[in-house]
Amino acid sequence: MDKILVHGGAPLKGSVRISGSKNSALPILAATLLTREPCVIQRVPDLSDIHYMLTILSELGAEVERASGTVQIKAEKVLTDAPYDIVRKMRASVCILGPLLGREKEATVSLPGGCVIGDRPIDLHLRGFEALGAAVRVQAGNVKVLAPELRGTTINMRGKFGSTVLGTDNIMMAAVLAEGTTVIDGAAEEPEVVDLANFLIKMGAKIEGAGTRRIIIEGVKELHGAEHTVIPDRIEAGTFLVAGAIAGEEVTLQKVNAAHLTSITEPLQKAGYHITTAADRLTIRPNGSRKPLELETEPFPGFPTDMQAQMCALLATGEGISVITEHVFPQRFMHLAELKRMGADIELEGATAIIKGVPQLSGAPVMASDLRASAALVLAGLQADGTTEINRVYHIDRGYESIDDKLNQIGANIERVKA
Repeated sequence: MDKILVHGGAPLKGSVRISGSKNSALPILAATLLTREPCVIQRVPDLSDIHYMLTILSELGAEVERASGTVQIKAEKVLTDAPYDIVRKMRASVCILGPLLGREKEATVSLPGGCVIGDRPIDLHLRGFEALGAAVRVQAGNVKVLAPELRGTTINMRGKFGSTVLGTDNIMMAAVLAEGTTVIDGAAEEPEVVDLANFLIKMGAKIEGAGTRRIIIEGVKELHGAEHTVIPDRIEAGTFLVAGAIAGEEVTLQKVNAAHLTSITEPLQKAGYHITTAADRLTIRPNGSRKPLELETEPFPGFPTDMQAQMCALLATGEGISVITEHVFPQRFMHLAELKRMGADIELEGATAIIKGVPQLSGAPVMASDLRASAALVLAGLQADGTTEINRVYHIDRGYESIDDKLNQIGANIERVKA
């Protein structure tokens, strides 16, 4: 098992190219099950989660070819039972339920695994399938959905902590082949949902309203193959923006969509960082001393929960008191204990972290608990005195394509070694 050593104090300067979005690529790859014709997906990031998804598709009978960020998939015949040994490794594997149900009218998938960041139920997914006419049974760790036919209806996808992105994806993929019109109220508005909808439209689906709270889907009899390029990963981009804020002299992100990043760039500008935009590039520079912030995570277009840990790392040093409240996953604060091992002064009150800036963090052995916590510890190590040893880095490989190499390209001093 690998671990990452971050030798702090190296200034960052230069350009880094942002990869395709993991959270777009996974449901888009799953959506290729909706047609028997070939699909070509470009800008697919090289991540362990992507590897697991392609393995699942292969196990289900799809022909999969992958080379240099391009994946070709032909699912002429598919099985409807996804194996536990693979599904258990990735929470997003649940998004194969929608396309299998839409195409084959049945699916059996083991309850998924993933990060340990609190309760992530799939109740809303299953409620949506039932509304479309499917019978749902959960037994012995498996979810089985069965529908002689799917009929369009109105479904509300808003849950206790906001709309569900994967739930919206799943219902949208099932509904494109349902009879009649499906209306998804309380739909997730994230750019990744829009990206999936655009791919489905290229396949022949009839979808309106993606990116709003109300998506309208007119069912069609069949879909055809299509080509699609995945959007840039806004969370990877946000992470590198914070890296530039923490340790950068001038860091430029290439191949980004600035419109997807305003909920991250605006707080950074309020904190005192200078950010400029040109075409598909963003550049961040320091602009005097950093100011404290008050942030609350919200579904898009609010500040993303997937950037909460990284902002904790940034706000851990400097003057003043910052406050971050987590509304999406209230238990998502396992990284705080590790940051405190590095000298951070952070107290947790319910779902609110109170961060008192300190002059300097110190390198220490720390343990990654989930994907974004891993990134936060790397970022903290960039500004720490000495060496930070990060264990369980398999988490970070789920969602960041060669983060250590990319940071080293712009001046960081990071090693990946065998534990």
